[in-house]
Amino acid sequence: MRNHITILLVFLCVLYSCSNDNIEPFDPNPEPDTTENPTPTPNPTPEPVLEVNAIPVQTQRNGDASIGYQYLISGDYMSSGIPYDAFLTGFGENNANLLGRAGDNAVIPPDYTAVTAPNGVRIVGPNCMQCHAARINNEFIIGLGSHDTDFTIDRSDDITLLNSAISFLYGGQTSDEWAAYDQFRKSIVAIGPKTKTETRGVNPADKITQVLIAHRDKNTLEWSDEPYVEIDNAVIPTDVPAWWLLKKKNAMFYHGIGRGDFCKSFIGSSLLTLTDKAKAEEVDGRVVDVLAYIYSLEPPEYPFAIDATFAEEGKVIFENKCSSCHGNYGSNPTYPNYMVSLNSVGTDPELSNHYSLSSPTNDYFMDWFNTGWFGTSPNPLEIISAGGYIAPPLDGIWATAPYFHNGSVPTLEDVLNSSNRPKYWSRSYDNTDYNQLKVGWNYTTESSKVDKNTYDTTLTGYGNQGHIFGDELTDIDRAALLEYLKTL
Repeated sequence: MRNHITILLVFLCVLYSCSNDNIEPFDPNPEPDTTENPTPTPNPTPEPVLEVNAIPVQTQRNGDASIGYQYLISGDYMSSGIPYDAFLTGFGENNANLLGRAGDNAVIPPDYTAVTAPNGVRIVGPNCMQCHAARINNEFIIGLGSHDTDFTIDRSDDITLLNSAISFLYGGQTSDEWAAYDQFRKSIVAIGPKTKTETRGVNPADKITQVLIAHRDKNTLEWSDEPYVEIDNAVIPTDVPAWWLLKKKNAMFYHGIGRGDFCKSFIGSSLLTLTDKAKAEEVDGRVVDVLAYIYSLEPPEYPFAIDATFAEEGKVIFENKCSSCHGNYGSNPTYPNYMVSLNSVGTDPELSNHYSLSSPTNDYFMDWFNTGWFGTSPNPLEIISAGGYIAPPLDGIWATAPYFHNGSVPTLEDVLNSSNRPKYWSRSYDNTDYNQLKVGWNYTTESSKVDKNTYDTTLTGYGNQGHIFGDELTDIDRAALLEYLKTL
C-alpha cells in the first residue's frame, strides 16, 4: 500500500552540460512561436560561439541551519495525512531511525513525519526526504536526489480501500480523524492519474505542482474540488538534483524558472495538504531556516580509489573544455550561473518548451505564481521562463547518476561520448550496483522497452540527445576527465 500513497514533492532538478570557451549571450525573451514547437539541433556541432545568458544574483533570506534541520525532519509543513494509529497498523514500526528523531517519529520511516493536524489529531504525512534523500553504496545521504522511486503507478488506485479502512477505524467520515485525512485524500485523487511516469527512477515533480495549483485559488490558496484549468495526463520526466548545489545557484530548477525568494518555492510542497494561505504564511516563517540548512550541506566524497596523477591531467582538460559553463573548483571556486540555449546544448527540449511556449496550462501556471500569493506576498517567488537549461555546478557529480535533466543517461562516460548512449537501458536499482570506470550506474542495454525498469529514450521528453561537447575527446582524455570529476 505504501507505494500507492507516497507522494514525491520536489522542485529542484539538474541538467548536466559542458561548453567551450567562446561565449556570447542569447536573447532570454525571444518572440514566442505559437505555431510550431521549436526543437534544438539533436546533435549540435560545437561552434566558436555558445549561446548563454547569465542569471543575476538573487538575494536570499538568512536563517538558522540547526533549527532548519529539525523543522525539515519533524516540522508540520504537511498538515494532513493518515491518522498515526492507522499508519502503524498498515506499515508497522520502522526502527532504523536514520534521522535520529525522538518520540513517535522514532518509529516512522525517514520519508514520513508524524505531526499534529490543526484539529489536534496526530497524523503521518510525507516529508521532503521522499525526494531529497537517497542511498548510494548503502550510505543514506540527505540532499541526494532520489534515484529509484517508482512513479509508474497511479497512486490513487487504492484510495477507496484506504478511505474504507480509515472510516471503519474511526467511526465514519464525520470523525476528527477523517477531517485530518481528507485534504491528503483529495490531493492524491487529483494527482494519481496525472503523474504516472513511463519508467521507474524519474520524477513528475513539475506535473505534481501543476495539478495541485489547478485546484487552488492563486490568492487564498483554498482548495477547489473542480480544477480551474484542465491538466492532461502527459508527464515530462525530471531528475532530482542534489540539494548541496543550491547555494551556488541564482535560479532554481533545471530550466531556471525559479527566481527571487527560494524559500517561497519550498512552500510548494505544502500545497499537498494546506488549508489556505494562513498555513502558507506560517510555513514561510520557518523555511528560511530550512534554506540555511540546505546551504550548509556538502557533497559526499567519492568512496573509491582515485588516480591522483590521472585526475590532474583531467583537471587541465576540464578547465579548457568545461569550466566556462560549469565553473572552477578547489580553494577559489567560481560558478558563472549560465542558462544555455536549447540550440547550443541540444538536449531534450520538452521540459524547457513546456514553460517557454504559450499554452492554457503554461499561461495559468505563470499567472498563478507571479500574480497570486506566491508572487505578490513579501519576499516573492518569480517564475521566469527564458528557454534553455542551466549548466549546473558539478560538486559531488559522481553520486548523482543518472544524468541530464530527465535522467536519460546512466553514466558520466556516456555523457561525454554520445555515440555510446543506449536507446533502451535498464538497471537493477541496487544502490551498490555502481560502475567506477564509467562513473554511474551499471546498466543493461536492451533492444526495446521490456518493463517499467527500462528507460526508453524514444518517448517524448525522455530523449538522451545533445550535449556532445565531450565527443571530440580521445578515449584517454575522456578517462582522465572522468577521474577528475570524481574529485569534485
